[in-house]
Amino acid sequence: MDQFISLPRGTADILPEEALLWQAMESQARTVFGVYGYQEIRTPFFEETDLFARSVGQTSDIVQKQMLNLAAQTEAQENDKSTSLSLRPEGTASIVRSYIQNRLDKKEKLSKLFYIGPMFRGERPQKGRLRQFHQIGVEAIGPDSASPFLDAEVIALGTNLLKQLGLNDFVLRINTLGTLEDKGAFSGILKDSLQDKIRNLCPDCQNRYDRNVLRVLDCKNKECRSVVEGLNFWRNCEYLSPKSKEYFEAVKKALDALEITYVEDPKLVRGLDYYTHTVFEFSCQRLGSQDAVGAGGRYNNLVEQLGGPVADAVGFALGMERILLATAKEGAELQAGLDAFVVCLQEEGLLKVFKLLQDLRARGVSADMNLRPGSMKSQMRQADKAKARFVLILGEEELKAGEVTLKDMKQGVQEKFRLGAFEEIVSKIRSNKSEN
Repeated sequence: MDQFISLPRGTADILPEEALLWQAMESQARTVFGVYGYQEIRTPFFEETDLFARSVGQTSDIVQKQMLNLAAQTEAQENDKSTSLSLRPEGTASIVRSYIQNRLDKKEKLSKLFYIGPMFRGERPQKGRLRQFHQIGVEAIGPDSASPFLDAEVIALGTNLLKQLGLNDFVLRINTLGTLEDKGAFSGILKDSLQDKIRNLCPDCQNRYDRNVLRVLDCKNKECRSVVEGLNFWRNCEYLSPKSKEYFEAVKKALDALEITYVEDPKLVRGLDYYTHTVFEFSCQRLGSQDAVGAGGRYNNLVEQLGGPVADAVGFALGMERILLATAKEGAELQAGLDAFVVCLQEEGLLKVFKLLQDLRARGVSADMNLRPGSMKSQMRQADKAKARFVLILGEEELKAGEVTLKDMKQGVQEKFRLGAFEEIVSKIRSNKSEN
C-alpha cells in the first residue's frame, strides 16, 4: 500500500466540530462590525510580491524571511519575467491596493472595511503560529480619517469584539511612533544608544540594528529585553514633535472617556514599516511567550506610498487561531443538532421515507436519515449522535396504517400523525424549536 500524503507542515485541518467554533466566531464578528458600520471586503489570496515589499517593508522579517512566493508562472507572467506573486502575509496591503485601484476615495470620504480569511507566512511552525493562519481585521481609510477619535473607535471595536468572542482577560497596550520624521529621529537616537551594546543582542537583533533598529524594542529574547530595559532616553518620548504628543494625548483621553483600560508601553513599535502615530496590541498571558492575539495602529502614508491619493488610515488584525487557543472553547458546546432524524425500518418504505426527508428540508427543517434500513437501536443511536430533537419513525406498523410516529427526544413523549398530515408534523417540530 502506498504511503498516504499528509497535510503540509504548518497547516491544519479544521474538522466539522471545530468548524462550528469558526462559524460562530465569524458570525459574531460580522454582527459587531455591522454595529460599527463596517462593510466586508474580499481580496485575492495572492498579490504581486512588490506590493508587500513596498508596504510591509524590505527590511521586515516578513519580507526577509517569511514570504511564501508562488513558483508557477501564469500565462500573463510569461511575457513579463520580472513579475512575481506571493501569498498574502497580512491583510492591510491588499486592502489598500484595492482602495486605490477601485478609487474608493471618489465614492466616500471614509471607507470602513473588514475582512476575514487566511494569511500565509513561511515561518517556523509552533503552537498558535502556523504557515497558513486566519485573521479578522478592519481598515478605516480616507481623507477624513486623521482623527484621534477614529483611533479610539477602532481600538474600542477591537476591545468589544474580543469580549464578544469570549476573551475577557486580555491586556491592551498602546504607544505612539509619531510621524515618519519622529520615527526617523527615534531610530537614530536608538542606534546611538545601542552602538556599544550590539554584541549583547541576539543574532536577529544584530541584523535589525542596521535594517530596522526599532524592532529591537519588541524582541522576546531575554538578553535583548535586558539591554532595552537599560535604555532610558526614550521613556519620555522626547523624540516626538509637539503635535504628535498632542495627538496621542487626545487618543488616550478618548479611551479614558470610553472607560477602556490600557497600559502605555514605549517599547511597543510593531514590526511593519508602515505604522505611524498610534500603535496597539492585545495580549493574553495564557498564550505564553507569544502572547499577542491581535494588533494594529495608524498608517498615514501607506496609501500615497503605493500610488494612491492623500488618505490616512487606521486598522487592526486579530488572529483567529490565537483567540481559539486563549478561549479554549469546545466545538460540541455549539452544536445545536438536527431538528429531526427520520428512521426507516423496512426496505419497502425507503422511498417514502426518502421523500419525507426532502419535504422536511424543503420547509427549512434540518433533517437526516440512514439511507439503508437498519435496526431501531442503531438508528436511534445515530439520531442521538446527531443531537436530533425529534425522531420520525416509519416501521412496519406505521407503513400499514399510513402513519408516522413523532418522538420528542427531549420530553420523551411520542404521538402518531397521518403521513398526509405533513404540515401538522412540520408545525409541531417548529413550535418546539421556537420554544428552545
